[in-house]
Amino acid sequence: MESSRLGQVFVELADTLVDDFDVVDFLTTLAHRCVELLHATEAGVVLADPRGVLRSVASSNEQARLLELFELQNDEGPCLDCYRTGAQTLNEVLETSTRWPVFGPEARRRGFAMVHALPMRLRGEVIGAVNAFADDTDPLTRYEIDLGQAFADVATVGLLQERGIREARVLNEQLQGALNSRIVIEQAKGMLAERHQIDVAEGFESLRRYARDHNLRLAEVAQALLDGTIPPQSFNTQDP
Repeated sequence: MESSRLGQVFVELADTLVDDFDVVDFLTTLAHRCVELLHATEAGVVLADPRGVLRSVASSNEQARLLELFELQNDEGPCLDCYRTGAQTLNEVLETSTRWPVFGPEARRRGFAMVHALPMRLRGEVIGAVNAFADDTDPLTRYEIDLGQAFADVATVGLLQERGIREARVLNEQLQGALNSRIVIEQAKGMLAERHQIDVAEGFESLRRYARDHNLRLAEVAQALLDGTIPPQSFNTQDP
């Protein structure tokens, strides 16, 4: 792997001190980079809300998001263990593991063979976890584990230091805002999927492209679509 590419990714994940920082877009980038640079088919990110309840905030695609929702709804799976213990969950082969009797069979049904989870933590404070799902049983190497944890650590520091905010109360407000934004985004991508007869993953990518092309936040674009300020036909639903 070229060191220049790694450098670009770390800069990308550290660059949170910008105007209109978008938490959902930032964590979606984290999920995509885990798929790109680790041995993972899909990835997702969960964050704790102010009450300490985990919520799915970002994913590399709809399949990963739905599996994370299943995991959270059934209170069982790698990201929950990772968040509660602050320890990594690595190279868990679903076919032979009895660790998650509900989550395991569902993950296998969706085509995954191995799962991992990396904590998002700083000085003992765990704010979430990164899930990685693989469709084969090739284990992560020590290099990949260290790299993935470094991604999670840099993203955590970025979230905690965004605009110099370190107080837990304000951080909780930021995370709650991200969770509220996700609800609006889910509704908007569903609307685009229905109007354009595409799947919801394509709906999300078209929202994301529009937001980036017009220098807007994802949640702003989603709300404008729901309000009718931006018509559905304004969105490019074709891959660039």
